[in-house]
Amino acid sequence: MGAAISGLVFQPPRTTPLSAERKERLWLQTAHGPAIPAFFIDRQAPITILFSHGNAEDLGMVYDWFRSLSAVLQVNVMCYDYTGYGKSREAKVAEPIVPSEARVYNDILAAFDHLTHKLRIPPSKIVLYGRSLGSGPTCYLAQRLTEQGTPCAGVILQSPLLSAFRVAFNFRFTMAGDLFPNIDRVGKIQSPVFVIHGTRDEVVPFWHGQDLFLGAQRRFRAKPFWVEGAGHNNIESMLRQSTAFHDAIAEFLDTWCVPRPSLL
Repeated sequence: MGAAISGLVFQPPRTTPLSAERKERLWLQTAHGPAIPAFFIDRQAPITILFSHGNAEDLGMVYDWFRSLSAVLQVNVMCYDYTGYGKSREAKVAEPIVPSEARVYNDILAAFDHLTHKLRIPPSKIVLYGRSLGSGPTCYLAQRLTEQGTPCAGVILQSPLLSAFRVAFNFRFTMAGDLFPNIDRVGKIQSPVFVIHGTRDEVVPFWHGQDLFLGAQRRFRAKPFWVEGAGHNNIESMLRQSTAFHDAIAEFLDTWCVPRPSLL
């Protein structure tokens, strides 16, 4: 049953070429064995965003966007692929490399470990940012850091899900076998939480974002960014002709997180 559910939840795309410079490319060792690819854009900035991408995405699909976003916001950015996504599928191992909830959690821990131990960036200067499926590992790590007494600087959840089952069914409680129970975790996070969601999301209903916002502790609820008329995959493109998307994230970072250099 678990394998069948994972097969429905995880839909890796065909590997997209990564245009990142060689110095920005990384391979991260995971606790479950296979290494995963990542990139790190270093702006020598006081804030680092650790981004967890959505389903049917990989590093090659998000690199150019985050190269631009990091320049506009003046932040460092790390993004990693999940086990079974992107170039990680090409590793030579005895068994097929497939994604799972447990492996995704190990994946974000590997990325976070690289930031905190190798690059020596403290959790208090790291903002966890998850889009869609990526809200799962993001909430997992944010709760874990709170429980360890080292909360991160902030949490951004874009088009997030309450849990995997709830995307299809409006369950009142988390059912056995459900994946990524973000609604059970968000209230335990002691970091500022900023939710972004399109009001016409056809994949993850808008009320998922609303309920996660309300589920966060009141003192950590940043003003949400509800994008009127936007669907699941077109928030950035809808706002391309304006600065609204960048401005919303910049306001969250400036208001709730570590101060950044003045933007020119």
